[in-house]
Amino acid sequence: MKDHDTVPYALERLPDEDSIARAAALRDRLKQRRSCRYFSDEPVPRAVIEAAIEAAGTAPNGANHQPWHFAVIESPEKKRAIREAAEAEERRFYGQDEDKPKASDEWLDALDDLGTDADKPFLETAPYLIAVFAQRKGGIEEDGKTQNYYVNESVGIACGLLIATLHEAGLATLTHTPSPMGFLREACERPEWEKPLMIVVVGRPSADATVPAHALKKKPLSQISSWL
Repeated sequence: MKDHDTVPYALERLPDEDSIARAAALRDRLKQRRSCRYFSDEPVPRAVIEAAIEAAGTAPNGANHQPWHFAVIESPEKKRAIREAAEAEERRFYGQDEDKPKASDEWLDALDDLGTDADKPFLETAPYLIAVFAQRKGGIEEDGKTQNYYVNESVGIACGLLIATLHEAGLATLTHTPSPMGFLREACERPEWEKPLMIVVVGRPSADATVPAHALKKKPLSQISSWL
């Protein structure tokens, strides 16, 4: 490799049995994670959200440009405006305001078992919305000019770490992706070189929260992996 500044690679070395036990324990906790659409308005400490975002910020990424921004929305007025804009896009998706839905019949059929529709009350009820932005430009200095690399891949990994950390903290989450969602850039006052990627809804589940039975159907290891 080329000469470059380095620091020691610091990682605790574990016995095999401890590695297996830790991986299995985390797997079992993450298996309990479900997307939640029924939230309580119970407050959540800001420190939990901050720690989760810091964890997300450790994700591997192209050229270490860290091409992400997490805008945390807690203002009731902001949440209401985001809900109104998101539901307008969702009504177009489901065809409630037009003769023909934006989504294909196949797509709508695939959503039947999840029971989703254009009504998104969780966007107001949950204590926090985290709007995730992918920075197409900016570099580590966020100058708006420097090219970033592997942006979608980098931000996708960061979102995975964010959601896993929030779950580990005992919070429910939902990824919401209205399309298009340019309204998020304006609502969160973000620059034009940032692309809204998703909203992560965060809070505690309501006392009567349920999840679709269909969500419990997960592909087995033999189907999602191969060994060559």
